[in-house]
Amino acid sequence: MESKNIGVIGAGAWGTAIAHALAKEGHSVEIWAMEADVVEGINEKHENFKFLEGFSLSQNVTATQNIQKAASQKEFLILASPSLYLAGTVAQLLSVPSIADGSTCIGILTKGFVPAKDGPKLITETLEEVLPPSYKKALVYISGPSHAEEVAMGKLTGLIAASENPKNTIRFRELLKTQSLMVFSSLDVIGVQICAAAKNVVAVVFGCLDAVAQNSDFFGDNTESLLLAAGLNEIQTLGFAMGATHSETFTSIAGVGDLDVTCRSKYGRNRRFGHDIINKKILENFSSLDDLISRISEIGYLPEGAVACKYIQQIASDRNIKLPICNGLYKILNKEIEPVDFLKEVLR
Repeated sequence: MESKNIGVIGAGAWGTAIAHALAKEGHSVEIWAMEADVVEGINEKHENFKFLEGFSLSQNVTATQNIQKAASQKEFLILASPSLYLAGTVAQLLSVPSIADGSTCIGILTKGFVPAKDGPKLITETLEEVLPPSYKKALVYISGPSHAEEVAMGKLTGLIAASENPKNTIRFRELLKTQSLMVFSSLDVIGVQICAAAKNVVAVVFGCLDAVAQNSDFFGDNTESLLLAAGLNEIQTLGFAMGATHSETFTSIAGVGDLDVTCRSKYGRNRRFGHDIINKKILENFSSLDDLISRISEIGYLPEGAVACKYIQQIASDRNIKLPICNGLYKILNKEIEPVDFLKEVLR
């Protein structure tokens, strides 16, 4: 593929890793970061010391604090801001000419839900309300088992590019396809998004179980696989309730693949958060789930499952869906039940 001008909005680990992977293919990638030290590190030292330390970035990656500049005159734009801030971030791009006229093809890496007055919404649904009408059913959602560290190392990774617009799916599939990235197309935009958001909730509970199992005569590897399978079932139940269209989404890398790596990988922040709940008693610092979300930056990393479980709980309640694992994490984070008591209850 000929060299493209690409913008990446969000210089977290995943945004930086995908920028690096594309830049290695000869594309010119400009990444937006809020933090001056992140911009300076990428431009002068070719490293994101704050969010992806230890990886030397391609010189084709440059950084800016000017969000409009990062999005201007780009054929492709990739959104990688956290779900809590995504809508407000994208609203700053509406004056960019290529966004206003719909000529920039937009892909999304962000996982989770976005709160709204009429209930939590999916990422694409939210952005379609913010962006010009030409982006309706044209956004591409990108997901799969893809820890940033391994993508930055160039380890073989599979991704799903999902869109209701088949042409845009193919465009992003061809853009992202490299020696180390395999990319598959999907039309099940809802199902892929549900997998991406809900697997983080299961991974927090998995992290709790993994920490407890290390000193338990009752919990072990068999138990962890039991939890993983039950978690996948809940993800599928939620997905179909919200409009997922393809059952194979949940047995693909978007579903079971992403769930497995998020639960088991040493790089998983949600798994780490589950460990910290048990081993570091991290919840003692917070009075409730809302308190945790409002002060989530104090944790030092972003466990997306902690935020997602609040919205999944609301969706499940509104739609009368039984999701014991997701509901259990909500109660754990809201200080209504002890983690070990919940694990014994739900797994028996």
